[in-house]
Amino acid sequence: MKDWLQGCGDMAERVRCHDWANTPLGPLEQWPDVLKTTVALSFASHFPQAIVWGPGLITLYNDAFVPILGNKPEALGQPFNAIWREAWDHIRPIADAAFEGRATYIEDFPLVVERGSGPEQAYFTFCYSPIRDSQGQVVGMLDTVTETTNAVFMARRLAVLDAISSGIASATDPATIMAVTTQVLATHLQLSNCAYADMEPDEDGFTIRGNWAAQGSPSILGHYSLSDFGQLAVTRLQAGEPLIIHNNLQELSPEEAATFQALGVTATICMPLIKSGRLTALMAMHDRAPRRWSSYDLALLGEVTERSWAHIERVRADAIVREGLSALADLNATLEQRVVERTTLLTQTEAALRQSQKLEAIGQLTGGVAHDFNNLLTIIRSSVDFLRTPNLSEERRQRYINAVADTVERASKLTSQLLAFARRQPLNPQIFDAGQRVKNIGDMLETVTGTRIHVNVQLPERCYYICADSCQFETALINIALNARDAMDGQGTLVLRVDGDQALPCIRGHGGSQKAFVSISLADTGTGIPSETFERIFEPFFTTKKVGKGTGLGLSQVFGFAKQSGGNVDVASNVGQGTVFTLYLPQVETAAVPGDLTQEIFEPLPNTARRRILIVEDNLEVGRFANQILQDLGYQTVWATHAEEALEMVGPDAMAFDGVFSDVVMPGIGGVALARELRRRRPGLPVILTSGYSEELARSGYDGFEFLAKPYSADQVSRVLAKAMGKD
Repeated sequence: MKDWLQGCGDMAERVRCHDWANTPLGPLEQWPDVLKTTVALSFASHFPQAIVWGPGLITLYNDAFVPILGNKPEALGQPFNAIWREAWDHIRPIADAAFEGRATYIEDFPLVVERGSGPEQAYFTFCYSPIRDSQGQVVGMLDTVTETTNAVFMARRLAVLDAISSGIASATDPATIMAVTTQVLATHLQLSNCAYADMEPDEDGFTIRGNWAAQGSPSILGHYSLSDFGQLAVTRLQAGEPLIIHNNLQELSPEEAATFQALGVTATICMPLIKSGRLTALMAMHDRAPRRWSSYDLALLGEVTERSWAHIERVRADAIVREGLSALADLNATLEQRVVERTTLLTQTEAALRQSQKLEAIGQLTGGVAHDFNNLLTIIRSSVDFLRTPNLSEERRQRYINAVADTVERASKLTSQLLAFARRQPLNPQIFDAGQRVKNIGDMLETVTGTRIHVNVQLPERCYYICADSCQFETALINIALNARDAMDGQGTLVLRVDGDQALPCIRGHGGSQKAFVSISLADTGTGIPSETFERIFEPFFTTKKVGKGTGLGLSQVFGFAKQSGGNVDVASNVGQGTVFTLYLPQVETAAVPGDLTQEIFEPLPNTARRRILIVEDNLEVGRFANQILQDLGYQTVWATHAEEALEMVGPDAMAFDGVFSDVVMPGIGGVALARELRRRRPGLPVILTSGYSEELARSGYDGFEFLAKPYSADQVSRVLAKAMGKD
């Protein structure tokens, strides 16, 4: 946004060579060349723009600005505050700032605009920039607008789907799934009722089994006939089309409207679910008052309907499996008869399980993690048992100790990858040559993708550096490459290309940037991405692969890594011609790289015995180990079990200790808040934070403090203390 404001300011600066204070604006052909040039440069953009002159009169706007004006009267020559009367309380501060000479903006501002289907809620970012005369006096302002509706709605949609998935992840019965789904959707859209119903075989009778009702709205649970709600409802829903009613008192006959009114409903969207050619279920949103439903409301209800049905079918299939297993346990017939019955039961179970579409990825991920951790724990447990053996040789003792240490390190890395995968862990950025890292990955990819896929790496003549988490960078490229491999069915060409000094384009409603970016593109010769799935490829758990062939988390990791690193990821695809994924990451100067090293090496400080360290750790076992490690390193230690006790020990000026070694997650005051208070009392006090996982660190990073992840070794503690104490 700063770049955008700067661009607006630069454009406004071009009109300073003419005195506009005493020059009225006449016809376009009479305008001085400087203004014509400025307007041409500005209005060539596809962004909506307008010029407001003198005392706030709209002088000019481009065609892209017209949809924002909607059905407002002719705006030229009208006061700016008259055109935006309904939003003036919000717009006035930034407009005043522009007339005072400061470029400013307001993000994601809601407006109702006219679309083809009528008025709809939309969101915009307004950027106001002053226009000055040759004496530097402000004579007008330039208003540039970017629509952010898609980005706002996508964020809301993902939040709703995530809330529903979290709420039903462990559900074992349809009632729980219906209750959670209808409540989340109704709360998000502020509805009076949200209901789920199963259709009967005749496709007319239906039973509402799940309903959420707002305070003051009646429950509508029960059995109904579709025909009672009118021919329009029957025709649309049985044809698989949603029933959309904004005001049934105006849109339906009195008899049909009365059926809805008896339920306390005036506005309705009812979404049908067609499976195997028949009307299977319904999901409906209702409001007591008339309501203009948006395309966002309709799309969200459609997706939630599909997912809810899939979740319900999953738990029903699980119930069939449980009942089937119980029945198998009670079979006392002959072997032949039992085989026939078991085959029949398994066939029924298999048919039911095919209906379950979502949340399988959660089970696969959990099972995979459990499998890996159990393997690691087996190594640790076996090594500990061997270490207890009497008269164990030194060589074997060292072997088992090393096995435990290596396994703990592998478990720590697995945990870090899972947290980063879920975007719950601060990234560990390092500066490295993007081309060299891509070359290394390209050499390795031929092994991953198979010999029938040719990997072609195209590198620039010079080095381009980026600052990113190298592990997550490699994981992102491998995830894209694996998707390309599957799209090419194991045979084709994969081209990796690196380019520097690239501008960041506008991607999926997110603003671009003219700063230097490094682009890493991966182009395949696969089948391409169908249009119906193109917009959903970055959603968590969305996958088009068969059950057991993918979790749908790979591209979600790519998107999360790119956004956390200050960049973005773009995708272009033609069905039958292949797909190109382009990862954009901020470019850094080569001067920031000290030779070929991106990490400093610190030696332990001498005379550690004269240094006093305060340990803050609420876990007694961890605290004992930390205390012993620091004492073995030669430090004098004092141990506090919570932050309040630590603040009393350090004193008002925090001069009682030479450094503080503190956990982050503790009852009461947390480690980050403790560290900030210690820095306030003594700005130069070395503070080392340590944690296995912290929501606060995942959200805001290390906040400038040294950080050591758990589990840690004595060598790691020595290094981080040497680094922190060296800064004191």
